[in-house]
Amino acid sequence: MTHFSRRQFLLCSTAGTTAFGLGLGLVGSMALAPIPALAAPGKAETTEVDLGFIALTDAAPLIIAKEKGFFAKEGMTGVNLKKQTSWAVTRDNLELGGGRGGIDGAHLLTPMAYLLTTGAIAKSRQPVPISILARLNTQGQGLSASKAFLPAKFKVKSANLESVIDKKNKTGDKFKAAVTFPGGTHDLWMRYWLAANGVDPNKDVDIVVIPPPQMVANMQSNTMDVFCVGEPWNERLVNKKLGYTVLQTGEIWKQHPEKAFSMRSDWVKKNPNASLRLLMAVQQAQKWADNPANTKELATILAQDKYVKASVDDLLPRLQGTVDYGDGRKVTNSPYKMLFFQSNASFPYKSHDTWFVTENIRWGYLPKTTNIKALVAKVNRSDLWRKAAKENGYKEIPSGDSRGVEVFFDGVKFDANNPQAYLKALKFKALQ
Repeated sequence: MTHFSRRQFLLCSTAGTTAFGLGLGLVGSMALAPIPALAAPGKAETTEVDLGFIALTDAAPLIIAKEKGFFAKEGMTGVNLKKQTSWAVTRDNLELGGGRGGIDGAHLLTPMAYLLTTGAIAKSRQPVPISILARLNTQGQGLSASKAFLPAKFKVKSANLESVIDKKNKTGDKFKAAVTFPGGTHDLWMRYWLAANGVDPNKDVDIVVIPPPQMVANMQSNTMDVFCVGEPWNERLVNKKLGYTVLQTGEIWKQHPEKAFSMRSDWVKKNPNASLRLLMAVQQAQKWADNPANTKELATILAQDKYVKASVDDLLPRLQGTVDYGDGRKVTNSPYKMLFFQSNASFPYKSHDTWFVTENIRWGYLPKTTNIKALVAKVNRSDLWRKAAKENGYKEIPSGDSRGVEVFFDGVKFDANNPQAYLKALKFKALQ
C-alpha cells in the first residue's frame, strides 16, 4: 500500500473542435509537430504487437478482440496480450516499449496517456508520447465502503460524510481512501465525490494507492475505509460481505469516459496500417461485448485466470446491469452499467479528455500553465477512430469532438470551451 502527496506521487509503486484553451505552452518543451495523416488500410507493416491490460472487466475489448478472432480477422495475427500487475507497471512497460521488453500499447486509465505524454509520471522524467485511439468503455466503476460504515449509509450524496470522517480522524486513525493510480480516473472520481460532499481530499483523508486486484484483500485486512476501482472488485466485496457499494461511478457523471485504448505514438507513426487494423478490431470487439446475447460468454472468457481471474458470479451481474449494493439497495437494468460501444462509448471525445487534464491541473498533477487544447490535440486521435469506423462500415460516427456541456451529480457543469471557469468555481483544489 502506498501513501502519496501531490509532490510525492511520482514515487508511488516502481461544442465541437473549438477552443479548449488554458494557460501557456505545453509542459516543458514538448513538440507540437503536425500529426501525419494515417495511410489507407493496406497491408500491416507488422502483425506483431504487445498490448498490456489489467485484471478488470473493462479490458474486455482487447481480450475479446484476441479471443474471438477480431485481431486475426484484420491481419493482426501476432497480438500478444500481457497482463500487468498494476497501473504503475503498465506505465513502466509503456515507457520501455515493446522493443525493450515492455509493451507497445495498453488498456489504460485515460489520464495516464496525458501524464506520460508530458513526462509527469515517466521514470526518466522525459515525455513518452501516447496516442489515444479509442475509449474502451464508459462508466461501470464503483466506489465502495467497508462494512464498518454500513450504519453511515453512504451514497452519492452523503450529507453525513464530513462528520463521519471527522469522527474517524479524531480516533487517531485517519480515514483512508484507496485509488488505483495518482491522477487516474479512480483517483479523480474519489476526489470529486469527497469534495462535492464537503471533504477536502488533500487534508481530511489519506489517499492511498492499491492495484485493482488487491483492493478486496486490503479491505479485508482493514487497511482502508473506502476504495474506488473498476469491476469486478466492487461486486466481489459485496459477495464476500466485506463492504458495500456506495455508488456506481455513473451516478457521479452519467456515461462518463473511463479507460482508453492507447498506443505509443512512435509505434502508431511507424505502423499506420497496423494501428488502423488494431483499432478496427477493437471497435468490432466492443460491438460484440455490448450485445446482450454475448454477455454470459463474455463473463466466462474474462473469468479465466489468464485474464481477470474471478468467478462468473463476480463478473456477470454488473455486466448485465444487475447491482446488489450490499446495503439493501438492489437494481436491475441499471442505467450506469458499463458500455463499450453503444451511445458513442467508444468514441474518444476531446471534451472528455479536456476534463481529465483540467482535473489533473486541479489536483496538482499537471502545472497550471498546461495548454490543455494543445495537449489534447497531441494525444487524442479521434481522427483515427473515425477512419477505422468508416472502414468497418459503421454509421455511428460523431461529427464533432465535444459531447457538449457535462453535468455532475452536484449540479456542477463543465464546458470544455472554458475550463478556467470550472477551475475557478471549485472550492477544494490544489491549484491556488
